[in-house]
Amino acid sequence: MFTGIVEELGEVVAVEDLGDASRFRLRGPVVTEDAKHGDSIAVNGVCLTVVETADGEFTADVMAETLNRSSLGALAAGSRVNLERPMALGGRLGGHLVQGHVDGTGTILERTPGEHWEIVKIALPAALSRYVVEKGSITVDGVSLTVVDAADDYFTISLIPTTLALTTLGIKKAGDPVNLEVDVLAKYVERLLGRGADGGADLKDIEEIKEMDR
Repeated sequence: MFTGIVEELGEVVAVEDLGDASRFRLRGPVVTEDAKHGDSIAVNGVCLTVVETADGEFTADVMAETLNRSSLGALAAGSRVNLERPMALGGRLGGHLVQGHVDGTGTILERTPGEHWEIVKIALPAALSRYVVEKGSITVDGVSLTVVDAADDYFTISLIPTTLALTTLGIKKAGDPVNLEVDVLAKYVERLLGRGADGGADLKDIEEIKEMDR
């Protein structure tokens, strides 16, 4: 489990094509200082398992499923990446609960600089639209952010100078893909209320049932 508070702006050192998978070697002295084989590290919001570490670098195998569902397949040697270690039990939850399980990818549509912040507009896949609400939480390339505006096909976020300076969101440009993870609590609520993909009852149906029981 992660918090979406990026610890380090790392770099892809090498990408090895394994046919149906890829092996990434990444540089991240901070996140590797206590990392060992089998640990998890979030790379642009994607939870990866550490294969080995050495000299401030670590390797991770990325399966086809992950490459297909995220933007990691577009990374190459020299690409900058957001890195975060899992949260420690008993530690501070600075962002929100993040699993590192990417729900889909979006595309940066435009950036509007302000005096002290920058507004970024990101295209939102239709399948994720219902989980994104104004002032709610969303993870973009592993960064925990608050939604400013939420529409059916896009949302906006406001980036402070710290986020611009310490994450890849400061160097991404219009047209670049980003990994998106919606709030998992919203998905659980939907499932529990029967509004999943199986076409169960919606909120109105449930309220009507409650009224009949009174």
